[in-house]
Amino acid sequence: MSKYIYIFVFFFSLLSGNLIAKEDIMILKLKYGIVQIELYPEKAPNHVKRFKELADQKKYDNVIFHRVIAGFMAQTGDVKFGNTSSPNFNLSLAGTGGSDLPDLKAEFSDIAHTRGIISAARSQDPNSANSQFFICFESAPHLDRQYSVFGKVIKGMEFIDMIKKGESNSGSVANPDKIISLKSK
Repeated sequence: MSKYIYIFVFFFSLLSGNLIAKEDIMILKLKYGIVQIELYPEKAPNHVKRFKELADQKKYDNVIFHRVIAGFMAQTGDVKFGNTSSPNFNLSLAGTGGSDLPDLKAEFSDIAHTRGIISAARSQDPNSANSQFFICFESAPHLDRQYSVFGKVIKGMEFIDMIKKGESNSGSVANPDKIISLKSK
């Protein structure tokens, strides 16, 4: 009889969405520790696809956290000027570049910008997201439905909290931490 209970629980979990597909988990390695990220392909399919594509190409490896504001967020992902192992690395330009791929159209959703949320960074144009993203330290409701949320930290947020913060109001970091690697689980 207990065999049927396990089968029922398995199928109930499957139907209720409690099981996360392996391809929707990313592993972010920082010098402080390993961070697991759950992606939301049903909410932001194009942003998830781009994030995975750049990660699979190792474009995020060695990219700095160029803008980090305590109590708000840590921004990274400038694969053009923010990669410390690239000849194009330029700390003063980090945050102004993206990938060679076209910009993405906004995929706004009802997901709130709470602690651990990962969202696409962009310029004033809502359709200008490319490769940069940020991770919220705390809730930021003023960003809701203004930026494309595509994932959330599900393990290791304490390591995100350790990322070196900027010293000015702009959040620019003089000697920034970087992503060691970012890959699919």
